[in-house]
Amino acid sequence: MSFTSLKLSVPLLRAIAEKGYTVPTPIQVAAIPAVLRGADVWASAQTGSGKTAAFALPLLQRLALSRREPGRFVRALILVPTRELAAQIGESIRRYGRFLPEPIKTLVVYGGVSINPQMMALGGGADIIVATPGRLLDLVEHHAVSLAAVATLVLDEADRLLALGFAAELARIVALLPAARQTLLFSATFPPAVETLAQELLREPVRMAVTDQTESPADIEQHAIEVDAPRRTQLLRHLIETRVWTRVLVFVATKYATEHVADKLRRAGLKAAALHGELSQGARTQTLADFKRSELQVLVATDLAARGLDIASLPVVVNFDLPRSAADYTHRIGRTGRAGEPGVAVNFISAETHAHFQLIEKRNKFSLPRERIEGFEPDEFGLQPAPLAPSTGGIKGRRPSKKDRYRAALAAQASGETLG
Repeated sequence: MSFTSLKLSVPLLRAIAEKGYTVPTPIQVAAIPAVLRGADVWASAQTGSGKTAAFALPLLQRLALSRREPGRFVRALILVPTRELAAQIGESIRRYGRFLPEPIKTLVVYGGVSINPQMMALGGGADIIVATPGRLLDLVEHHAVSLAAVATLVLDEADRLLALGFAAELARIVALLPAARQTLLFSATFPPAVETLAQELLREPVRMAVTDQTESPADIEQHAIEVDAPRRTQLLRHLIETRVWTRVLVFVATKYATEHVADKLRRAGLKAAALHGELSQGARTQTLADFKRSELQVLVATDLAARGLDIASLPVVVNFDLPRSAADYTHRIGRTGRAGEPGVAVNFISAETHAHFQLIEKRNKFSLPRERIEGFEPDEFGLQPAPLAPSTGGIKGRRPSKKDRYRAALAAQASGETLG
């Protein structure tokens, strides 16, 4: 299968060739013909599968065949969960459409920055808007844009849109759209809320589930290293220096942890920075750009960086804190090993998290040998969970020791099999 056989136009094929694409991915083979003929699409595809091109290329081809109505109208709307993903999709669309005879006006709008420049840019409308839901509704309320002429709606990372609390905003936006439209829904997972959303929005959709992906975990060398939790930062620094990692993306659980770990690494002489949702948009954009240009060696991030971001030639991902869900594990490590390049994913496993990682392995159907690094061998793994005695209500004046509390927590983890 080639891109030519998908009946894409010559200008689009030229842009594809310039990007170095030679063979379409499975999601592109499945989705492009369906989008070109105007069908609704219900697609299950992981990040890194080439799904942006799967909807952007046929969308550009269809838009190039007609002209935009005068006024503050938009013809195609792409909704995404994060600002970074919006910016990335917008840039991809501009690159794919650069050789079209008539330019396709594409605007990216999101919160965290002044709304005034976005309102000014929307003068005369747009062919494509890539937006986060909250800022789009702000622009509608300011009468900067009308959604009455939207012919195609794309929901990208639909599961994340709902998980991040955008359900109410999505309902308000859909109410402003024409009933007669094309709707494309892409999601890595399909929990009940996404299933319900798809059934409400799609009409006789073409359904596709792509599991044979070009960039799969099989391309990634995975490691599980046992270490006491307090020594993780020291181990991270040791691995960066001894294994000569030129760039590494480190995932942690909280905003505080991003700043804390990045600060410790900076004090050790490494070029490190934090990325999380409470940074200003300018700071987020600059930090990510610096990392992509290799001006930063270490980026310590929350799951803000786990979906959609394409960081070319990223050699290493480290799960400093394990992800809460098994699905998020795949998204995190998928930041490396992309475009056929090798990648490494390292997981730090402490006594408190070993049962959780076993569940991640079970649900993702893989198993990793446990490794130990000389000089960082854990002590806490030597403690065996004590049998839990029947509760008697406690003894007045006596509190459990730190070791007793630790053993009780370890026993509770070993008995449970839930992911928060």
